[in-house]
Amino acid sequence: MDSCRTFIVITLFPEPVLGMLNSSILRKAQEKGIVRFTVLNLRDFGNGRYRSTDDYPYGGGGGMILRPEPVFRALQFARESLCDPVENPLQGGMVQPRIVYPSPQGRVFHQKDAWDWSLESRPIVFLAGHYEGIDERILLGNTIEEWSVGDYVLTGGELPALSMIDSVVRLLPGVLSDPHAVRNETFSGDFFDYPQYTRPPVFEGMEVPDVLLSGDHARIGQFRREKAREKMLRVRPELLK
Repeated sequence: MDSCRTFIVITLFPEPVLGMLNSSILRKAQEKGIVRFTVLNLRDFGNGRYRSTDDYPYGGGGGMILRPEPVFRALQFARESLCDPVENPLQGGMVQPRIVYPSPQGRVFHQKDAWDWSLESRPIVFLAGHYEGIDERILLGNTIEEWSVGDYVLTGGELPALSMIDSVVRLLPGVLSDPHAVRNETFSGDFFDYPQYTRPPVFEGMEVPDVLLSGDHARIGQFRREKAREKMLRVRPELLK
């Protein structure tokens, strides 16, 4: 069975999304055959000669709303493109893709969710909305999960989709050169990640702490834990509860 994880992004702005997916760790994950990214231009599924994808909202109000027909067609195309469905050995059936609509009204995405998604094998389809939102019938007529990256509003769903993709992909086995690195990061352990230093040992009067140059791994570990806890207490004290 193909173990390559598949991520599909449906968007009106494919160029910047492709730019991010083909950069840094995400690009390396593709080159290693660990993930497969597909970006679908929603305008290709638009209505009529001009490939219309949006219209004014019924009932009045500012802004434009994404129409249901192009989105339904794009989602159906995404499902059909998964010609090699992922097998679910527990249920003996075929796993449907997780369809995610980034929305400020959705459940807030945390590191634990990134870990949970990284352990799944089913594909993830992201529907990046834009303008004033999407026709409600898109949510009613599909099994879609609404997820948020924070309590604020963005112009579109592309940045949240990329954020969630990045947070999941970097947790997949083989993506990072050090497989243990993700276990010591902020939100993966009890405290924040510890402060890091590199050369030079002195920069503009600021020195690297002597303990990090001592070679005493027990003292270094204690120092790092203390500093990580100090920062969490200072910046996010509610997390210590």
